[in-house]
Amino acid sequence: MEKIAAPLVLDIEREYDRQFSPYSLKRRAVILGRGQLASELCQVLAEKRWTTWQVIGVVGQGSSREMSAQETPQIIGGYEDLGEVVDKFSIHAIVVCVEDRRSSLPVKALLDFKARGIEVIDGHQLFEEVSGRLSIDQLRPSALIFSTGFKRRVLARGLKRLLDLAISAVGLLSLIPVLGLIGLLIKIDSPGPIFYRQMRVGLRGQPFMIWKFRSMCTEAESNGPRWAVRNDPRVSRVGRVLRKSRLDEIPQLYNVLRGEMSLVGPRPERPVFVSELRMLIPYYDIRHTVRPGLTGWAQTQFRYGATTEDAHAKLQYDLYYVKNMTFGLDMRILIETIRVVLLGEGAR
Repeated sequence: MEKIAAPLVLDIEREYDRQFSPYSLKRRAVILGRGQLASELCQVLAEKRWTTWQVIGVVGQGSSREMSAQETPQIIGGYEDLGEVVDKFSIHAIVVCVEDRRSSLPVKALLDFKARGIEVIDGHQLFEEVSGRLSIDQLRPSALIFSTGFKRRVLARGLKRLLDLAISAVGLLSLIPVLGLIGLLIKIDSPGPIFYRQMRVGLRGQPFMIWKFRSMCTEAESNGPRWAVRNDPRVSRVGRVLRKSRLDEIPQLYNVLRGEMSLVGPRPERPVFVSELRMLIPYYDIRHTVRPGLTGWAQTQFRYGATTEDAHAKLQYDLYYVKNMTFGLDMRILIETIRVVLLGEGAR
């Protein structure tokens, strides 16, 4: 009788704690699995002070006796200890971060916990929700194929394009005096053309010419294409101001008007860099399934960077945008862009 009553009492206590405890805003979770995703998720949850999640620890494959207590995140047991951990800490949710699920996932135990009302959550899904990006290195293609994102409703696409047309047309017309003044300053500052055109990769991988105010000396790439870097010596005096204020990007409103770009989307890269990055970063070409943008989710959430590692990090944000693209998210990005520009964040 005691064996039957004990789980029932624990379930009642857990539900009471969830509903009425003064600490009920914190949902106690245990991470199932060890590896990169588990580490990244624990790190993100530790950094987000506003999160409602409290990670108790990690339950990893194998016996708890084989695992070091010094590991980070802390290992509190093996798979065989999962039931004891759930009951001892009144766990509300089990977050599955197992990388090889075909042979090692404790399906029967998870099904039992699910039936008892304990949440069983995919680690990639939770990481996406709390971080605003996708963890791509261990992400299975099926997780993207069967996800609930990537919706492309006709009305939403039409509204996005209408907004692009309206803002780009009004912006170009109203900024004519500013464009003229910037052009004059560029001519006075350094020899060379006012505008700079460069090939970029756009929607469905199609190349197009992007327009910018010239911010570098005319021989900036005499030794071949290079990533721009912070405090780049190739940047002119006026160009440094233009880049810091993002005014060098204004001519891209013309690309938006032509339909080659959108106000919001992943920033377009050069073909030479795309060829390199698609070989090094998984799922890289998914960013080309939407129009590139004048600004993007990565530009508002991540520092400016010009390395392969930075491109990898920015792609995580780009894929989040592509997966969750909505009119509301576009508005948020545009507002966040104003903050980034005013504060001079990410200037290079």
